[in-house]
Amino acid sequence: MSAARKPDDGHTLAVRDLQVVGAEGPLAARLYKAAVDGKRDVLIVFFHGGGFVDGDLEDADPFLRHLSEASGYPVVLSSTYTLATVKPFPAAAEDAHAVLLWAKKNKTKLGWTGKRMLVAGIEAGANLAAVCTLMARDRGAPRLAGQILLMPMLDPGLSTCSMREMPTCPDKAKVFDECAAAYRGYLPHAADRSHPYASPLQSSRLKNLPPALILSIEDDPLRDEAEAYGGKLIQSGVPTTVRRLQAAQALQEPNARDTCACRGHALSEIANFIAGLDEEDEPASC
Repeated sequence: MSAARKPDDGHTLAVRDLQVVGAEGPLAARLYKAAVDGKRDVLIVFFHGGGFVDGDLEDADPFLRHLSEASGYPVVLSSTYTLATVKPFPAAAEDAHAVLLWAKKNKTKLGWTGKRMLVAGIEAGANLAAVCTLMARDRGAPRLAGQILLMPMLDPGLSTCSMREMPTCPDKAKVFDECAAAYRGYLPHAADRSHPYASPLQSSRLKNLPPALILSIEDDPLRDEAEAYGGKLIQSGVPTTVRRLQAAQALQEPNARDTCACRGHALSEIANFIAGLDEEDEPASC
């Protein structure tokens, strides 16, 4: 796939399919880049949702087209990963970390200066994004400037209040059942459910991670675990912004979170977050 369109300000947005390298081989990916002069300083590596067992590059495509036009025109690399239906944990996490290493090594191919890499994702992809920051810290590479977690799946035990209320709501019970099935597929071995690379919320080592932006939606059953993780990051000294956004519509389908992200002013929050990172890099005035 290769396509281009003009955003509102007249710049052409180029969208190109390519292959990246995961832990065990090539993975499908998609690159979003506005046609502006020079290489871009910011690369956002994004992982799609789908509960670890489903999902592909098309899921977040409309959202990422908008994202690539915002926040100072970052380069956005959307990558797939090994689904649990093919191989369970830790395959997806290892893929995600490998994609970050590949992106750092292939910055010229991506039209990126190599200055600042952020990792992002939605739902299961946000889990992988959070996990990547732990893996990058523990393994010493790559250096990450920030993490953007949109409605992250972080609690395999489904134990938060916002999740526990779901089975009692007939119109929302399907969401709980699909989340439970997703974790059964991704973490078939019970012992893995407490591993920090599967459930960052369970980790007791959250220091020295990159600044975080965590967005939840007020009627999303994942909101409590998102906010609990934000609280733990703050307690660990990680600069963290946590926002609960107003829902644009009732969330009854698990895979509707990309739409909610678009309608919940997530783009402006992300733009402000990236702008804040720029300010942190600026030398103090005398």
